[in-house]
Amino acid sequence: MTSITHRIAALFRIKADKALDRAEDPREVLDYSYGQQLQMLQKVRRGVADVATSRKRVELQVNQLRQSTDKLQDQAQQALAAGREDLAREALSRRTAVASQIVDLRDQQTSLRAQEEKLTLAAQRLQTKVDSFRTRKETIKATYTAAEAQTRITEAVTGIGEEMSDVGLAMQRAQDKTEQMQARAGALDELIASGALEDATLPAGRDDIQAELERVSAGQDVENELARMKARLPAAAAPAAVEGPDGPDDPKGGPGREATS
Repeated sequence: MTSITHRIAALFRIKADKALDRAEDPREVLDYSYGQQLQMLQKVRRGVADVATSRKRVELQVNQLRQSTDKLQDQAQQALAAGREDLAREALSRRTAVASQIVDLRDQQTSLRAQEEKLTLAAQRLQTKVDSFRTRKETIKATYTAAEAQTRITEAVTGIGEEMSDVGLAMQRAQDKTEQMQARAGALDELIASGALEDATLPAGRDDIQAELERVSAGQDVENELARMKARLPAAAAPAAVEGPDGPDDPKGGPGREATS
């Protein structure tokens, strides 16, 4: 049972593969692959844009913090001038914390710049591959289209294409049926002529001898009727007498004589 199941499954896969192979168009596959590569390239470009945006945001934060350190430095000097050492110390303490944040942000900025450069290089390489694939794709599509057209023309000329094969088979079947019907009609005619089969259009109980006798009798009736019709014709309408070689026949039946001078 398991062996039969495996064989059925294998047969189903084979049939499915053949159906897919007939339905698959290499040009559509190439276009789909090209579309997938374009989507991947678009994602890489979005990644570059996102990294660049993050790097720019960090850069803005660094600039803001740098301005904050300058402001805190000024506040510390103003506090010392006013005799408020405690405020000056607080301002300097905050400035130190801000400077530490600037260092961290600069590290992030450096890391983001490296990622941006890496992604940019990857996008450029991928763009080159996509352009190369597009050129190759169009070449393959053109070659396949030309080969397909040549194949269809050759199949049409030689009659081995699917459409022409169907037409050829239909014509062959029609010819075979015609020959079969002709042979059957000829055989039936021979059987009827030999008496093996009876003509269904004749009345029941009639045989071929009777039919032949009736045909002869009908012909004799026609001849008799024709003779009676000739006998009833008037004398003037009778056919002219046939002249002999020496002149017209004598009314009494004798040969005619030449007139004397």
